[in-house]
Amino acid sequence: MGSEPENVSNETQTNKSNTWLTKWEPEDEAFWAATGSKIAWITLTVTTLSLILSFASWFMMSVIAVKLPGLGFSFSKDQLFWLVAIPGLAAGFLRIIHTFILPIFGTRHVVTVATLLKLIPAIGIGFAVMDTSTPFWVFVLLAITTGFGGGDFSSFMPSTSLFFPKRLKGTALGIQAGIGNFGVSLAQFITPIILSVSIYGTTSVFTSIDAKETQNVLTDSTIEKQKEVFAALDVKTQNIILATVKKPLLDSVTTAVKSADNTVVFAALPLEVKSKAIANANPKLAEKILNKISPKNEAVNKSSIYIQSAAFWYIGFLLVLACMSWFFLKSIPMQASVKEQMDIFKNKHTWYCTITYLMTFGTFAGLSAAFPLMIKFLYGDFPNAPDPLVYAFYGPLIGSASRIAFGFIADKVGGAILTTITGIGILAGAVILITQGLVSPTSMEQFPLFVGVILAMFFFTGIGNAGTFRQFPIIFSENQRQAAGVIGWTAAIAAFGPFIFSKLIGNNISANGSVIQFFMGLIVFTILATVINWWFYNRKGCERPS
Repeated sequence: MGSEPENVSNETQTNKSNTWLTKWEPEDEAFWAATGSKIAWITLTVTTLSLILSFASWFMMSVIAVKLPGLGFSFSKDQLFWLVAIPGLAAGFLRIIHTFILPIFGTRHVVTVATLLKLIPAIGIGFAVMDTSTPFWVFVLLAITTGFGGGDFSSFMPSTSLFFPKRLKGTALGIQAGIGNFGVSLAQFITPIILSVSIYGTTSVFTSIDAKETQNVLTDSTIEKQKEVFAALDVKTQNIILATVKKPLLDSVTTAVKSADNTVVFAALPLEVKSKAIANANPKLAEKILNKISPKNEAVNKSSIYIQSAAFWYIGFLLVLACMSWFFLKSIPMQASVKEQMDIFKNKHTWYCTITYLMTFGTFAGLSAAFPLMIKFLYGDFPNAPDPLVYAFYGPLIGSASRIAFGFIADKVGGAILTTITGIGILAGAVILITQGLVSPTSMEQFPLFVGVILAMFFFTGIGNAGTFRQFPIIFSENQRQAAGVIGWTAAIAAFGPFIFSKLIGNNISANGSVIQFFMGLIVFTILATVINWWFYNRKGCERPS
């Protein structure tokens, strides 16, 4: 099969099954009006619905990880960021595979099987979260399987590119990618609601700690009582609590008391710092400490949730969409072996497009994954701290909506100018985050501006995602099979965004409590990508106007 020439029908296969179309000429207006349009729009509808669940399941772990400490899982801050980062790493590699399988197996088989594979994380994570003794390595494996959802994009989008004529590619790709991206918001929006719904299994007790009330508990207790409770903890647990205190402050207190004894150091910490250290500890641990200090405290809040429902709700929808994919989709007879498809890497524009799409979609996906934990760990230890899931879904929602809206605009004005505007928008947002201290906050008063700037960055990424996907078919207009391959390849590399963002942001927060260094790096990369886009695709007299 892999040796079939491009753009030819395969009569033998067509006679053997209903999978392969015998003819596909979308640029032929008569063919498009009579046959092509109906097939293309049906394909777009089914694959887009499936892509919504692909994105939702891909980001499943990012919303569930926020809840794990409150359920009793003793995972460290670094481990939680790993769980959020791994799906991006897995999706990046799986997208590379998806880049090459569409011309070999066709739309029908690829979409059907890809939809069924997402049942693995939906079922696996659902059972894993019900047992707090589930080891971290199991969650790592399950996080890898959520990459199945992230990988789909690199075959679904090239498929759509092949089904539509040039004049409608920007619109079709904008609709599919934009609505598909809503899956990220869907996961983050549905999760808080579905936690109260019983799909299977019993409830889990979720514990949260109120930072303001924690400070009140310590204010009303004696230093001796605090020392007594802290001294009763094992050394490992003491170190975990003290590790939440910024190192310069911890070192200065250690020097002042002239002792390295954990209990002495803890007792000498300023009241506000001490209360934050407890509030930032694992909620179940913080509960034990606070209850021993003051059994009738109001700092510990408990609720019953069906955490497994955040995974199980996908199952029914995935089964329905797998059936729809098998019965409604067809495959275009444009076939090529993996070796033949490797020719995209000989073209320098493949690499330039990879950089620009990493700026647009990489930033969208990276912020989507890291946004909830950024809220939790940058602003979570202030009084009246926000619930990350209340705000997290707005970003992907805005980015997805702007991607849809600007898909139509890209068809009118071209994609290159939109990609340039995106670079400027992301650059401005990163500069504001740093200069206004929003990623190294000192109070909750900075939170509204922090959220506003992040949401604006999401908006610009949506514009850029629409722009880049309008550009690629034009930049590679001499070979639409290559154009489809580049769409898959660039999407594969950009899928590493959640891994890059989550790990670097997590490392920054663990090291110094802020993410200034990360956003400085983002500024440098954004300037590089924007200049490349402007020079080759946007400026007057550029090499490939798009």
